[in-house]
Amino acid sequence: MARKRKGRAVNGIVLLNKGLEISSNHALQQVKRMFNAAKAGHTGALDPLATGMLPICLGEATKFSQFLLDTDKTYQVTAKLGVRTTTSDAAGEIVETHPVKVTEAQLVAACEQFKGPIKQVPSMFSALKHQGKPLYFYARQGIDIPREARDITIFSLTIDRFEGDEVDMTVHSSKGTYIRSLVDDLGQLLGCGAFVSKLHRTQVTDYPMEKMLTMEELQSLRDEIDSDSADLLDDPTFSHMDQLLMPMDSAVKTLKNVEIDPIAEGFFRNGNPVNFIGSTEYPENTLIRVYSQDSGLFLGVGFIDSDGKIAPKRTVVYG
Repeated sequence: MARKRKGRAVNGIVLLNKGLEISSNHALQQVKRMFNAAKAGHTGALDPLATGMLPICLGEATKFSQFLLDTDKTYQVTAKLGVRTTTSDAAGEIVETHPVKVTEAQLVAACEQFKGPIKQVPSMFSALKHQGKPLYFYARQGIDIPREARDITIFSLTIDRFEGDEVDMTVHSSKGTYIRSLVDDLGQLLGCGAFVSKLHRTQVTDYPMEKMLTMEELQSLRDEIDSDSADLLDDPTFSHMDQLLMPMDSAVKTLKNVEIDPIAEGFFRNGNPVNFIGSTEYPENTLIRVYSQDSGLFLGVGFIDSDGKIAPKRTVVYG
């Protein structure tokens, strides 16, 4: 007999404004508890020393977390010049120090070299896997694993402040970009070294910053729910918190969308490819958001198969 899952079947995305010195997984567990959600997953870890937007998917939204992993991100970063550390951030041990004799013109010229499509070698203190274990597992043992440079894109890199040995920058980058590695590479190019002293993620795809919620704000809302439930001697009502969730299809809103009729909907929900109006518009393997023509419900994501039908890739189960 299948074990009954604990928690609510709540679906949506929390835009958490993650605080300092908390891991992404710890933040995930706290948010899951606050919403009493049966299932939760985050969409790309932020370092404990980094703050800012961490979308956390609840319920059926976890099926679409990969799409947010693949989106571009925007960061505000403070780089400390003149020092290089083992981890390229403030948590690492200092390995080099140099006097800072960098002019603003030199800084601007150096930053220009990182704009556009570039190659980047991931840090040994990244979560990339090697033989099933993250690179930082080996780094902490002093083991260096050869890493191949990866293709990334820096869409924009602006200098917001340059005072003495500190530089504030805003970086809009593609998926897979390591800001610590970017700052370390910048320091090497300038000849003085650099590390990240502060990092704040302001945006994931085009999710609005003003929709972010701190852990303290969420806890306050949960405390109100618990207090009301105790007064009423009733089960907790989470409707007020649930209204703060981004809809789960917001994770895939860059995809084209189609509606399918009730008959096709039944087949699609059961894992079968279906015909739809306008199928000739899309090439094979195109990913499509699929909605119910009858109810307007988001049914999931499909792809165009070799017969021009929409085959299910990730489907939503309601209830």
